[in-house]
Amino acid sequence: MFAFDFMRNAFLASTFIAITCGTVGVYVVSRNFSFLAHTLSEIGFAGAAFAVWLGISPLWGMLLFTLLGSISVGELSLRSEQKESSISAISALFIGLGVLFLAISGSNSNYATNILFGSIIGVDKQGVLQLIILSVIVLMLIFGMQKSLNFDSFDHIGAVAHGIKTGIVSLVFLVALAMSVSIGAQIVGSLLVFILLTLPPATANYLGKTVPSMIAWSVFFALIGVWLGLYLGFITNLPVTFFIAVIEVAIYLIIYFINMFRHNL
Repeated sequence: MFAFDFMRNAFLASTFIAITCGTVGVYVVSRNFSFLAHTLSEIGFAGAAFAVWLGISPLWGMLLFTLLGSISVGELSLRSEQKESSISAISALFIGLGVLFLAISGSNSNYATNILFGSIIGVDKQGVLQLIILSVIVLMLIFGMQKSLNFDSFDHIGAVAHGIKTGIVSLVFLVALAMSVSIGAQIVGSLLVFILLTLPPATANYLGKTVPSMIAWSVFFALIGVWLGLYLGFITNLPVTFFIAVIEVAIYLIIYFINMFRHNL
């Protein structure tokens, strides 16, 4: 399997993507941003379609749209009393824009499928380098403000009382989340990128007792999903995204039922 360049590239890129999404996902879950992550994946679809229309790499279009969308939608979710309805409306708008951009760009259905469901097998060395650089930037943002981020994510009232600039912390995290959505979409697509941002950390919550342990478990489960998904996709010639989704859901359900069984003893 590793005799092929495309598989080596896929495994290298997916490793960094899993580490990034697994780390950021812990804070997505703790801050109750799962719905926002799902919305950003749809905004990313519109950005990728916009990039296709312009004739540039879909990754850059996703970065542009998710960065703008993350900040605006994130602020809306904090300020609006009807935040779910407002975010749903924005989500619907961007899905429509994505369909429009694909239609006027004249791209075929295969290109649309790659944007929606990912195409990690087709990533080249330049694409791998781009994903690694973006992943490192995201991890630097997270670990550079981890103390304040931990405080704000798990005890917001306490963070405010201690004078932590929670507004700046939230802004930086929204940028990191937007970048995570964009790079994660390269392996599972814009439609299902929230899988890597929510399921591994949700599973880790049952096992980790501290933030570092939750991050470690989350990254571990994300890596299992992408590595095993790539292997199964290679030997079966079926979509990698399908296997990643099934694996992550299966891991979550197994840990969930084990945890429920222990509590009922």
